[in-house]
Amino acid sequence: MRIFTQTILASLAVMALSIPASALPDGFTNGPVFEDFGPNAALPDMVPVPEGAAFKVVYDTTGKAKDGETARSTMTLARFINMHVRAGVALENIDLALVVHGSAIHDFVAPQADAPLTPHLDTVKALLDSGAVRIIICGQSAASQQVSVDSFYPGVEVYLSAMTAHALLQQDGYTTNPF
Repeated sequence: MRIFTQTILASLAVMALSIPASALPDGFTNGPVFEDFGPNAALPDMVPVPEGAAFKVVYDTTGKAKDGETARSTMTLARFINMHVRAGVALENIDLALVVHGSAIHDFVAPQADAPLTPHLDTVKALLDSGAVRIIICGQSAASQQVSVDSFYPGVEVYLSAMTAHALLQQDGYTTNPF
């Protein structure tokens, strides 16, 4: 039953990411940190998040977003931040990292100087500007796909490898979130 419930909740979350705020499922809204994305539901009858809780969580992504869309991985970070701040966690107590490898690295390449930001990079900018998010590119993926290290969006970090990033983040107290 638990796996079934998790599957249904994950499906609802994916649906909520791809529809405008006016069409979110009942009880879902964006905010409070990111008002234009990161839908979540307030759950007043939940077990409360302990006062003073702090989160250091790393996510991992390999799949490139569909053209013109925001990557699900970045929306997951926004949802995590919005729902926890809504539940009373101080933004200063949230540290998230996204380790990016495979074809997903292309979602984090900066646009040409005169090109506007894509909706995805607008989201990336907002996440990085929040001070709660680090985005880490696998250097091995960049090298194998011939993407120059200096071509990534400002603030995106490049590590030797995704494996290196995960090992170092774990040593720094980050836990891995599998979804």
